[in-house]
Amino acid sequence: MRSFVMAWRNLWRNRRRTLITMASVFFGVILSTIMTSMQEGVYSKMIDNVVKFYTGYLQVQDPDYWDNKTINNTFVPSDSLFALLGQTEGITEYVPRMESFTLISTGDETKGGALIGIDPEGENRVTGLKQWLDKGSYLEEDDNGILLTASLAENLEVDIGDTLVLLSQGYHGASAEGLFPLRGVLDFPSPEMNSMGGYISLSRARDFYWAEDRATSVVVMLENYDELEEVTGTLRSELGDDYGIITWVGMQPQVKQMIEADRAGALVMKAILYLLIGFGILGTIIMMLSERRREMGVMISIGMKKYRLIVVMIFETVMIGILGVIAGFLVSIPIISFLVNNPIPIPGEAGEAYSQFGLEPVIYFSSRLSVFSGQAITVLLITLAVACYPALHTIRLKAVQALQS
Repeated sequence: MRSFVMAWRNLWRNRRRTLITMASVFFGVILSTIMTSMQEGVYSKMIDNVVKFYTGYLQVQDPDYWDNKTINNTFVPSDSLFALLGQTEGITEYVPRMESFTLISTGDETKGGALIGIDPEGENRVTGLKQWLDKGSYLEEDDNGILLTASLAENLEVDIGDTLVLLSQGYHGASAEGLFPLRGVLDFPSPEMNSMGGYISLSRARDFYWAEDRATSVVVMLENYDELEEVTGTLRSELGDDYGIITWVGMQPQVKQMIEADRAGALVMKAILYLLIGFGILGTIIMMLSERRREMGVMISIGMKKYRLIVVMIFETVMIGILGVIAGFLVSIPIISFLVNNPIPIPGEAGEAYSQFGLEPVIYFSSRLSVFSGQAITVLLITLAVACYPALHTIRLKAVQALQS
């Protein structure tokens, strides 16, 4: 306790220098915290857009389906599965799908694509499919029609009301064939999605593939991204090996890789920022040691143990960092809170580019605990590293030489 009090008093012997050093930590924490908050907010929104576009946060499937996507690796979603999904905290929506490959023909034109059987209302709640309807009408429950993506409809040269012939392979080798009138055309912002295939009602898909009551997956949406790991763990524990659970990370690894690459780039910038902070604190400590060299020699000469003097110097160094972090948090918390509740819109051409890809032209911020804890841990590690210098200096200090300085 005495060492702490002595360190506190020593800090304010040169008030201006201490405040300037704390200011470097203060501004570094604010800049790094806001940068991290913006990163995490943008990443969360990006993930949210990806999962709402098609995949969901996770999918429940047959254990063999993801590695071998055939209609034979489907499963019958049981009432107990739906009950579990409905009772699991964090899950907001879930909807079954039936998905496979099919040939789509009209006249002399034939194209291949995915055919996805959906619960129209449920799918719209999960992915907002209806918003991409460019012309025609959306599917009704037990509808016999089909929705085609824009590029595919253009290549087939079909219009609303035209009849399409679908050919595929059904469950356990059955022959799947049927006639489907074109109900509507979906125009997605993604060129890849626009040439994907078509959507039919789930009941019609089960009849078409001779797969009564079966599904290739149950798409699950969560309240927010932070609950993904916990919900996935709960489902795997409850469902065991009877079902396969795959998250959006496994379905969209390229998005995860892009986020990690961007994080790495930002980490370099923050490392430079904190390197400057570390050298600022180190410069202050070197000046303090130089000014108090004679004083330290006197204290050692009258019997003060070197280890106690080292403890005092470490306390001084760490307190500068802690005070700077606290001051930085007191200012950054209300700023980030305001930005979380008032995201920054992206104007002009940049905003239009975002909208064309189905993304909101807005910069979002995050108030996750890791945004703040990461900065506190980083500054603490920096100050502990800097504290090694005065400790080594004190160990090597010769009282006689110090008294003569």
